[in-house]
Amino acid sequence: MSGNGSRGFTFPSALTVLALVTLLVWVIAFFVPSGRYERDADGAPRQGTYHREPSGLGFLDRLTDLFLSPVNGLYGVQDRETGQVAPDAVGELYGAAGVFLFVLAIGAFITVVFATGAMDRGIGRLAHRLRERGALLIVGVMLIFSLLGTVEGFAEETLGFYGLIVPLMLALGYDRMVATGTIILGAGTGVLCSTVNPFATGVASSAADISLGDGIVLRAAMWVVLTAVTIAYVVRYARRVRVRPERSLSGFLPGDRDRAEVRSDAAEPPPLTGTHKIVLVTVVLVFAFMIFSVIPWASALSGDADAAPYGWEPGWSFPQLAALFLCAAILVGLLTRMGEQRFTATFVEGVGDFVSPALVIVLARGVTVLMNNAKITDTVLHSIEGAVTGVPSALFSIMIFVVNLPLAFLIPSTSGHATLAMPILAPLADFAGVSRAVVVTAWQAASGWMNLWVPTTAVIMGGISLARVGYDRYLRFAAPLLGLLALLIAGFVALGAVWS
Repeated sequence: MSGNGSRGFTFPSALTVLALVTLLVWVIAFFVPSGRYERDADGAPRQGTYHREPSGLGFLDRLTDLFLSPVNGLYGVQDRETGQVAPDAVGELYGAAGVFLFVLAIGAFITVVFATGAMDRGIGRLAHRLRERGALLIVGVMLIFSLLGTVEGFAEETLGFYGLIVPLMLALGYDRMVATGTIILGAGTGVLCSTVNPFATGVASSAADISLGDGIVLRAAMWVVLTAVTIAYVVRYARRVRVRPERSLSGFLPGDRDRAEVRSDAAEPPPLTGTHKIVLVTVVLVFAFMIFSVIPWASALSGDADAAPYGWEPGWSFPQLAALFLCAAILVGLLTRMGEQRFTATFVEGVGDFVSPALVIVLARGVTVLMNNAKITDTVLHSIEGAVTGVPSALFSIMIFVVNLPLAFLIPSTSGHATLAMPILAPLADFAGVSRAVVVTAWQAASGWMNLWVPTTAVIMGGISLARVGYDRYLRFAAPLLGLLALLIAGFVALGAVWS
């Protein structure tokens, strides 16, 4: 049906997708046989020990589980004897309360930092200083965006920089696609190669029951190589367009070519104040300490996964990291003399902005509770066990990457995707003799790779809209790079699996 009142299809949000997944899994659980594996002291399933075991749930019990799935997803407790998860059980926390609070805490910190204007001012100053050196400007901006992406998931925040970067790139004789690639691919590659990104690596590591620092060497190497390749790709295109504008994939709007004449007259942004410098140093120190606190130094330095931690290792996890970012937000507020009312309003705004991804984590964990209580999680594992048994570790890691591509399309939220997939994928690594950290790396690479182009993300569609670039033209621009990145990812995860 057509007409002025008609609307095109809009892909549902991650919350809606997970609500539908919850209902679907609940229905499927009626038809999937229940069973379980015997587990070792660390809770990992023992290969070949799967056996059928009745769930003991009646229809009313299953209906209650569905009703309580979001609650169990937040603070459900797993009974020590039965393994069932319920809000009033006695045992170990199964819900995602720790990760939930961590996401809210880092959201508050990031929002307070951006409210100071230090980050925007710093990037603006860098862009202005390099305005006469186009290639160096592209490298500098992409490197900073990629660094922010790999440590804190810098993605949606890039939407605020199009108003600055697009005119600047046009003034340097480039086209709008150069600006689009600089922003989207710069930050996106960083997120793809997340080293300690709490919304990707952090959530996935928690769901896989490993440390946030496990696998950081492999991820850091990926970040260096893939970021360098992406920057080189954009710079190569930029130089080509500057010399031969007719080869532009985005074309030029009226007035675009005239801006190249005024680049020397561009107004200089206000200088960084002492307060801005203090904020930027604080941000660097906070994230540096977060990285230091989560790395298992004894294992990393000795090469022994079971090495006893050094006495100076913090060994922090999500509770301590949540407290770190809460305190860091307060510290930034004090250093900038933000004032009690403005600080609390900004803090609450930040928490509010990050409630949605936090709720996605809770809903996804609620789905795993339904599977756990119905005792079908191990059945699903058993059905895949035969497929991975005897498969070379390198091939297994590539399979994990490929399998997660369609899941990333359906669930563009990295946090929700991780929470939903890791309870299944992580034990598969045990069967295949591969480190769980490699599975986390392969998973997040799949999620990050898809989010460089899928039209279900605000970063892509909002970005090309702000840059006034067609989606089909962006795909044409990014396609060769996406193919190259996929090959590099496959190589890295295969090497990581062989060496794990």
